[in-house]
Amino acid sequence: MTAATGRRPAVLVYAVAVTAYVAAVFHRSSLGVTGVDAADRFHINAAALATFSVAQLAVYAAMQIPVGVLLDRYGSRRLLLTGGALMVAGQLCFAVATDVPLAVAARVLVGLGDAMTFISVLRIVAFWFPGRRNPLLVQLTGTFGQLGAVLGAVPLVALLHHAGWTPAFLTAAALGATVLLLVLVAVRDTPHRAHPGAVAPDLAAVRRQLAAAWGQPGTRLGLWTHFVTQFSGAVFALLWGYPFLVQGQGLSPTAAASLLTLMTVATLVCGPVVAHLCARHPFRRSVVVFAITAGTAAVWAVVLAWPGRAPHWLLVALVVVLAVNGPGSVIGFDYARTFNPVHRIGSATGIVNVGGFVASILLVLAVGVVLDLATPAGAATPPLSAFRWAFAVQYVLWAVGAVQVLRYRNAARRRYAAEHPAVPTPVAA
Repeated sequence: MTAATGRRPAVLVYAVAVTAYVAAVFHRSSLGVTGVDAADRFHINAAALATFSVAQLAVYAAMQIPVGVLLDRYGSRRLLLTGGALMVAGQLCFAVATDVPLAVAARVLVGLGDAMTFISVLRIVAFWFPGRRNPLLVQLTGTFGQLGAVLGAVPLVALLHHAGWTPAFLTAAALGATVLLLVLVAVRDTPHRAHPGAVAPDLAAVRRQLAAAWGQPGTRLGLWTHFVTQFSGAVFALLWGYPFLVQGQGLSPTAAASLLTLMTVATLVCGPVVAHLCARHPFRRSVVVFAITAGTAAVWAVVLAWPGRAPHWLLVALVVVLAVNGPGSVIGFDYARTFNPVHRIGSATGIVNVGGFVASILLVLAVGVVLDLATPAGAATPPLSAFRWAFAVQYVLWAVGAVQVLRYRNAARRRYAAEHPAVPTPVAA
């Protein structure tokens, strides 16, 4: 790295890297508001539509650990460029797809590129900023990224309905290509000269590094934190929220897209609040996790039990509560940073990031299957009762996740107490 590059402002590098994450969230969420149109375009039912998101999320989740290893080996810049190129290719394929196989392949490319983006930005934060700023910047990264969901809601719906399917997704690809150029020009891995010996580790070394990250209870606490807090809001935004609001609750497409935009705006507000709570009370992060989980489950219970269609104020309350899910899941990455040395942050973060997306895959599939089973034969769209049964599946995932968070919180406390006998307060509490 040249001296000029070494003097590159950290804020500039971070801003462009976050822009790449905003674009990734836009690509990821672009299916959510176009799900109804996709079902019509490809002539598929709810379960088949779910395969689009499942393909995207499954690749994302499966690639997290390999990407973590690649990140520690090759650095953030290369992975951001590779990931951005894959997502552009995916949107180009989706723009011209007229059959299910090509459409699924397109979402696989988007998921593969998306998998390389978020943890690459987190590594930039770890190398470019002092440790005391990490919790806030990690939370802000997840929060700013949700601007991509804003672009993927009302503007994309308007463009889709005005210009049609192919122009809309070609525009999405063009946006991604523009961001790719910004990353190429501005982003560097560290503010220092590149470390000379970037020799690829052998398989045994990779296994040892992954085993060390996995063997740390704090890493698994992060994974289950990500699992229990992320899936409800993610699945609502990625695929099933828009059909639920339009087909189940009878809202217009514009009103439904507006609620999804409100959800994103609320995330932008909630993210710094959650970051502040975690920075000010690092020994009580799991309390925040349980509060977010319980609040989400409670509001969903009211919505699902409401006789008939829910009033608008209740749907607003639902999307506002779901908005806290994203910032809540980022607490899992703070656990990864807390309990692991910097040289294995990529591997530990990759492990944590698997949790929420595995849960999201399970819920996407379950909702699609239950909707098909609960929809009367011959019905053009699922009734509200079908959506109620489908979203009730969430309670199984919440129960499993909450038990595991409690389990590994206690394990992390014991581990920390054993390693720091002179410190009375458990860091994982």
